Amino acid sequence: MPHASPLCPRYHQAVELIGRRWAGAIVRILLNGPVRYNELRAGIPDISDRMLAERLKELESAGVVVRTVLPEAPIGVQYGLTEKGKALEAPVAAIGKWAEKWIPAPAPKAGGNRRR
Repeated sequence: MPHASPLCPRYHQAVELIGRRWAGAIVRILLNGPVRYNELRAGIPDISDRMLAERLKELESAGVVVRTVLPEAPIGVQYGLTEKGKALEAPVAAIGKWAEKWIPAPAPKAGGNRRR
């Protein structure tokens, strides 16, 4: 039986950062360019405001996301990827290709998209 090699701590840290719930989705959206908070929120319909704010702070602390205050009235905030964040493009694309091949498409929700 082959012996498993020890897990690289840097690899583990990277997977834990990007693998946290919603973090990959945030990075995926930001790969298209900087967006405002509400645009991120709309792009990830199931995320709560609290969770989005928490993930953005984590990604900003890790140097993946940059928060920019826009000098306009009223003041706006925009989020974008740093050089470090943009370097995630190839791994994110590879995960997307893998998912297309191996993850079944979700079943349609009952009731369709009707609004009440």
